[in-house]
Amino acid sequence: MNSDMVVTFHGGSRVNARYKGFVIETDQPVYSGGDGSAPAPFDLFLASIATCAGYYVLEFCKKRGISWEKISLVLKKEIDPEKKRIIRLVLEVKLPADFPDKYLNAVIRAVDICSVKRYIIDPFLFDTRPIKEKASDFSGLKNR
Repeated sequence: MNSDMVVTFHGGSRVNARYKGFVIETDQPVYSGGDGSAPAPFDLFLASIATCAGYYVLEFCKKRGISWEKISLVLKKEIDPEKKRIIRLVLEVKLPADFPDKYLNAVIRAVDICSVKRYIIDPFLFDTRPIKEKASDFSGLKNR
């Protein structure tokens, strides 16, 4: 399976990514000129942090036979009003009253295993390169 992600444009502000057999649809919110027909890319970025953490909480509980049905995670943003950008993310792991006390610190350590979080803390290099294709290379790309 090809590990490259291919991004295509679908009118308005809709931009899709095809990756590992999935199509990830994005759009911009109405206030940014989109139709709001799909999550914005930054929303997916935030969701990837929370769902990655959620996966590790779920696996932590499964391995220990702890009920996970009443557990949830809430990702909260602290925003700098002047810069209008997030300055802190707070991930709350909401645990039921009967969650074993002996695992409180361990479940938080499980969240720290999340690869999305680890890549934010220790980022990889990011290069953007223009590649001019031959006209024949674009046939059918829009429909992929």
